[in-house]
Amino acid sequence: MKNYYVNKNAQSNGDHEVHTDDCKYLPIAANRKSLGEFSNCKPAVTEAKKTYSQSNGCITCCKDCHTT
Repeated sequence: MKNYYVNKNAQSNGDHEVHTDDCKYLPIAANRKSLGEFSNCKPAVTEAKKTYSQSNGCITCCKDCHTT
């Protein structure tokens, strides 16, 4: 199980990226929202979409949930 976070700031394409707590691209605390603890990225992205409908997995730490 890992802790997941969503970036409060959208990327240039409008995506709010979902990250694990050990990702090198994890935003600073002020710019992220905790999603909770999950066994993989899929339920974390689903949780993120409740706040930010355009959410996507980080290509580095959530590759299975990253879409282009």
